[in-house]
Amino acid sequence: MPEPRNPRAEAQALLPEGHEARVLEPSPPAVVDEYFADDPTDPAGAAPGVKVVGPTSDADVTWDAFAADHPAVAEFAADHWLGAYKPLRPLPADFARVRDDLHQVAYFALAPARHAANGKIGLRYTFGGFGTPFFGDDAQARVEGTELVLQQGDEIRSAPIITVRAAAEFFGVSYSEEWFPGFHDPLEPTDPDRPLTVSPEAVAALADWFGFAFSVLEEARRTEGAEQVSRVQLWPEHFDPAFEMGDHDRGRRASYGASPGDASHPGPYLYVAAWSEVDRSEPFWNDRSFNGASLGYDELLAADDPRALALEFYRRGFDTLHS
Repeated sequence: MPEPRNPRAEAQALLPEGHEARVLEPSPPAVVDEYFADDPTDPAGAAPGVKVVGPTSDADVTWDAFAADHPAVAEFAADHWLGAYKPLRPLPADFARVRDDLHQVAYFALAPARHAANGKIGLRYTFGGFGTPFFGDDAQARVEGTELVLQQGDEIRSAPIITVRAAAEFFGVSYSEEWFPGFHDPLEPTDPDRPLTVSPEAVAALADWFGFAFSVLEEARRTEGAEQVSRVQLWPEHFDPAFEMGDHDRGRRASYGASPGDASHPGPYLYVAAWSEVDRSEPFWNDRSFNGASLGYDELLAADDPRALALEFYRRGFDTLHS
């Protein structure tokens, strides 16, 4: 049975006095602002003299560095994609099928539950899967392993993933193909009563992809010289974490993201999708299925340091747009 989660408090419990934790996952309490979500990596707000331990380079100490000096926290940091990073692993044979089924759950069950509360649809990486930021009366809807989880304060309910319709009803919404009227790029629905079979191995691989992606994207959005930077969100229509940065009027704006795969790409890939037409004579713009560049999972898997390669890819996209 899953337990109620407060990721920031869990991380804080591992730190000595005089340190304050920042994490990748949303934590309670629910926030009411333009995003209706916390910004879990933001190092601002710490008391004077307190060192912030966070997953990004603008923290006083990164989790990666802290784990190197405090081996007892390394497993926790690795499991939550904060530092002491795990290697990416070959994908299980059923990854694409499970990914597509969970995409249906994300779009037709999780996102509508959040939208019903505050009109927002963005999701986040959560331990073992993905879910909503906290909303309403400190509620969170999420997929954790092969379970649906609904957390409300200190109370929690869980259920196995059976069908998309059952998932929507578990999270308190009625299944609808058009739950967000006017959506510019809706997901094509499948039969909501078709039984879903999600293997622990494939769900774990998807969760690791999202954890890896958020760890890299949160760092990439700290790119020096970046302007008009948005937050990282997992968009349910495409099932990919992404953020935007750059001045659109000057032809510099792009989406920087990490897809788990789609109709044009069988496996996960990183991307830089420019908002203005790119110059195809520039070798960086290598993907013909959209207006931008991609870096595939196999290249990341083969790299000695996949995070460094990912950050180099995003930096090259930024530099190319700003040259």
